[in-house]
Amino acid sequence: MKKILAVLTAATFLIVLGGCGQVQDAAEKAVNDGASQVATAAAGEIKKQACSVAGDGLISLQDKKLLGGLVAGAESAGVASDITAALRQISDSGDQVPAEALTALQNACDA
Repeated sequence: MKKILAVLTAATFLIVLGGCGQVQDAAEKAVNDGASQVATAAAGEIKKQACSVAGDGLISLQDKKLLGGLVAGAESAGVASDITAALRQISDSGDQVPAEALTALQNACDA
């Protein structure tokens, strides 16, 4: 009788452990899916901000600071490399924004 009870207890324990693994897998998937959705939303918002600033073809000093502030977030969020490269060029430029970087950003926004 004790042997049967031990086997049933062990079987119950294994079933519970298996269930915990499934719960953990489901929780990890939910977290990963949520993180992916947040990153996608962040990338979309960063692109939207960058494109709205560059849309008129004129970059003020304040616009340049804003675009420079978006670089790290754009790279982290997985924004397309053509946009991040143009943002990096604009950010790294001196007082004059390179026309080719602005054009590249506008073209990337239009694509």
